[in-house]
Amino acid sequence: MLPLLHSGSHPRRFAPPLSSHAPPRSLPHFLSSLKFLCPASFHSVTILILLLSPPPPSPLPFPSTMASSPASKNPFSNLVTDLPKASGGSYGQYYSLVKLNDPRVDELPYSIRYLLESAIRNCDNFQVLEADVEKILDWKVTAPKQVEIPFKPARVILQDFTGVPAVVDLAAMRDAIERLGGDPDKINPLVPVDLVIDHSVQVDVARSPNALQANMELEFSRNKERFGFLKWGATAFKNMLVVPPGSGIVHQVNLEYLARVVFNSNGILYPDTLVGTDSHTTMIDGLGVAGWGVGGIEAEAAMLGQPMSMVLPGVVGFKLNGKLRTGVTATDLVLTVTQMLRKFGVVGKFVEFYGKGMSELTLADRATIANMSPEYGATMGFFPVDRVTLDYLRMTGRDEERVEEIEAYLRANNLFVDHEKKDNTYSGHLELDLDTVEPCISGPKRPHDRVTLKDMKQDWQACLDNKVGFKGFAIPKEQQDKVVKFTYEGKPAELRHGSVVIAAITSCTNTSNPSVMLGAGLVAKKATELGLEVKPWVKTSLAPGSGVVTKYLHESGLNKYLDQQGFSVVGYGCTTCIGNSGDLHEDVSEAIAANDVVAAAVLSGNRNFEGRVHPLTRANYLASPPLVVAYAFAGTVNIDFETEPIGLGKDGKNVFLRDIWPSSDEVAEVVANAVLPDMFRSTYKAITEGNTMWNKLEAPAGSQYAWDPKSTYVHDPPFFKTMTKDPPGGRSVKDAYCLLNFGDSITTDHISPAGNINKDSPAARYLMERGVDRRDFNSYGSRRGNDEIMGRGTFANIRIVNKFLKGEVGPKTLHVPTQEKMFIYDAAQKYKAEGHDTIILAGAEYGSGSSRDWAAKGPYLQGVKAVIAKSFERIHRSNLVGMGLIPLCFRNGEDADSLGLTGFERYTIDMPDLKDVKPGMDITVRADDREFTCVLRFDTQVELTYFEHGGILQYVLRQLLNN
Repeated sequence: MLPLLHSGSHPRRFAPPLSSHAPPRSLPHFLSSLKFLCPASFHSVTILILLLSPPPPSPLPFPSTMASSPASKNPFSNLVTDLPKASGGSYGQYYSLVKLNDPRVDELPYSIRYLLESAIRNCDNFQVLEADVEKILDWKVTAPKQVEIPFKPARVILQDFTGVPAVVDLAAMRDAIERLGGDPDKINPLVPVDLVIDHSVQVDVARSPNALQANMELEFSRNKERFGFLKWGATAFKNMLVVPPGSGIVHQVNLEYLARVVFNSNGILYPDTLVGTDSHTTMIDGLGVAGWGVGGIEAEAAMLGQPMSMVLPGVVGFKLNGKLRTGVTATDLVLTVTQMLRKFGVVGKFVEFYGKGMSELTLADRATIANMSPEYGATMGFFPVDRVTLDYLRMTGRDEERVEEIEAYLRANNLFVDHEKKDNTYSGHLELDLDTVEPCISGPKRPHDRVTLKDMKQDWQACLDNKVGFKGFAIPKEQQDKVVKFTYEGKPAELRHGSVVIAAITSCTNTSNPSVMLGAGLVAKKATELGLEVKPWVKTSLAPGSGVVTKYLHESGLNKYLDQQGFSVVGYGCTTCIGNSGDLHEDVSEAIAANDVVAAAVLSGNRNFEGRVHPLTRANYLASPPLVVAYAFAGTVNIDFETEPIGLGKDGKNVFLRDIWPSSDEVAEVVANAVLPDMFRSTYKAITEGNTMWNKLEAPAGSQYAWDPKSTYVHDPPFFKTMTKDPPGGRSVKDAYCLLNFGDSITTDHISPAGNINKDSPAARYLMERGVDRRDFNSYGSRRGNDEIMGRGTFANIRIVNKFLKGEVGPKTLHVPTQEKMFIYDAAQKYKAEGHDTIILAGAEYGSGSSRDWAAKGPYLQGVKAVIAKSFERIHRSNLVGMGLIPLCFRNGEDADSLGLTGFERYTIDMPDLKDVKPGMDITVRADDREFTCVLRFDTQVELTYFEHGGILQYVLRQLLNN
């Protein structure tokens, strides 16, 4: 029996995630405040700490999102309505959109209705005004005007890479508020916070029956300290749930288990909405739960009750017709949709899917499309709740009574979609006939660079020929066909340009979809039976998003064929998709590096930016799990699957892709027989036995964290050390030097890499000075709780291109006054020591890619005061604002090159008095003796307030201190 966890004198209680009000269903619920997951396929059982308690009473301006009763001060209290049960009695009460008696409601896209309901329910004429409700109601008129609205999500979800720094900040804020004379206990999440540890496992061991257990042991060994810190956070903070390592990928766990769809909190029903610190939080939109990714800094503010300020978005309606042709996968569809929406332009908008084709898509297919919203640029890719949604809830083991309650509420509140009714009003329209989708992959460096399979060989040849860029490697003609012969474990082997060295079934995008996972198993089965074998030097891996996947692979009998071809389960986490691919075999690494081979990785992921998947794979392609298996057999991406064989069968005959590719009917039959509701129930069933490694893990006690100054994982950050009770006000930038001069598409992977720590980097130097052996460096992502490491790791990507270096690739820059070339971190420190401000020049899409608060925190620590770019990725711009940096955009048609800026100038940005500053106003920038005009990208008045306070968390801290 495990002891009850307490925070101070307040014992924790918990409730099943789908129903935040239901009583415990069995005796074990009363016995402990711990809730466990036990996927039967795990080598060891995993534990789930569930700490969901009602939010404590809180002083204004931080009321809880989870209202316990209709607010007497709410001007819309007249809309509160009973929701009757068909069998008699009542489910509870809700704020009725129907009772508004406003015809505009019926014309609103469903996604906007969720914003409307939240605004009505939380309206107190303080944080949320009646005028805000009217703005949303009048969406057709107001959305084109870029009006600002507040939004209070029902919950927040984190993964450990972004969750650790969030908990570090909360711990530091407790120290800061105490130093300033306040109550540390005011720093507590006021809404449910779910934190899933899924980003830490690496593929150290692959192609082995014991890979899962070996990788998990290594994961705990490397991350013992940070795991202990998160375990402390689970008891120190209220309303926090921690899902331990080995349970699954955050978005799949959210989809299969955590999602409520509709909350019922003490008798008040309202839609499940959330924000998350992972950009692919949008996957939950496929379930009809409105959620999207935000910066870690914004998420922390939301946890503390701060309403999020957002621009009321336009909504692009995406109509789906028909059905997919046999053999075409959901991955092919999402890559097609991504390319279409990227071309259309949906940055900052919601995309809402509708049409009769919706009924032909499974919930898992919808979740796959919703997952890649960041890749097509939308804030959300939303699928309103319909019959398919309810069927999925039943399939995943949700209680029938709860499903009935969800349906009753959504229908009563005009939030349940009927695909036969007239189309809603949208800001723009796109349409796709599903039967036109073709098999495809995307790459070699960006997820929206889709290539149909039939064109792949020709496209690869063009990539070899083209100059270095997103679609080019500039390999001379005479070197394109070279064969590199080497010895692999004592046996002869060979590599060419395009040889596949990593084939990974990975990522939340696809591992939650039984059709493509079982499809991969069928490809492996057919190929194995024909006598094909994957070359031993291809690093193959299978990282399911939850234990359910392993169960249905076992039920179908297909797991043995995947195991035979090296696709053994390596862990339940993100692995290769986020760069945790582990080392390649040293024989392979040496052959690639010594011969400058353009080696390839094929993965069922959502990101393939250069340097992300593995430092030695310059070509990285996103593909469906079945195609990952097919490319592993082929051993190269330089193949035309239609005309060229994958290999020779045991009968000596050529085997083509069509010989091993399953039909849609074959896949559907296996799914119907192998995917069962009891698998979900048993995987997520609460028990009182847990993962031995997690249970034995020691964690500190107390409401304030005892920082260890010697720790290289968790460090007391400097963000609040010099903070005063009064805000510092606006700040100008004077005679700043340019730290970095970038072109287009600098991603958060370039700014703050998550992968391996290079042995020659400033971060490595720091670790070695503290006695950390190179084999224990771990990754940048795992060390995000230490600002000393992350400051040194900022702009440390080995593939970063800085114009100062005239074509040289790597994490260095010029110190302008001396013209000395040095590591970027060292140059930043030199500027700071000299008392100089710095700025960054950049091209389009600056900060694209994963949501990473350290991509803003790092430049802040390096002394950067402003970023001037052609355009910003939505979340990254918000993160810059959250850290008090100034984001500026060149005017349309202009950039650093067109203005003749070299980066060697001194830059001055004179900010007007804050009372005169308006969101989106023009700002004059001086570069030596010339001037140019930029657009100030503080997009709302609230963001200007954050700037005045030096950042969003400083603002929240002062509000808590003063109330």
